[in-house]
Amino acid sequence: MAMNDTVSDMLTRIRNAIAVNRTTVDIISSRLNRSVAEVLEREGYIHGARDILDRRGHAGLRLLLKYDHDGDPVISKIGRVSRPGRRVYRGAREIPQVLNGLGICVVSTSKGVLSDREARTAGVGGEILCELW
Repeated sequence: MAMNDTVSDMLTRIRNAIAVNRTTVDIISSRLNRSVAEVLEREGYIHGARDILDRRGHAGLRLLLKYDHDGDPVISKIGRVSRPGRRVYRGAREIPQVLNGLGICVVSTSKGVLSDREARTAGVGGEILCELW
């Protein structure tokens, strides 16, 4: 069965892995998922992402989830904003700040997938993919 929204699937897998205190989570590999993972790594929400092959031989990504020294997950909330049925686009000046800058928005722009801070600095807007804190 074809997957239409790999980003939602990625976010759900991360949310479920954090709920059971997993250190890694395997997701479907796509250019968009890889770009979102790179933003999460740059912003300090995950340790990194590695290429893997799943048990059926399909390409995947293994995300190394990050926990603080008390064992609490660094990502406390993660959710999709723009969905296939309702896309959400914002200009550079209208990109929302999540929790007054304590969280981030992941934005798909013409310069690639960026965090909200990077998009504002670059002066580009785009599709708001997800929010997390």
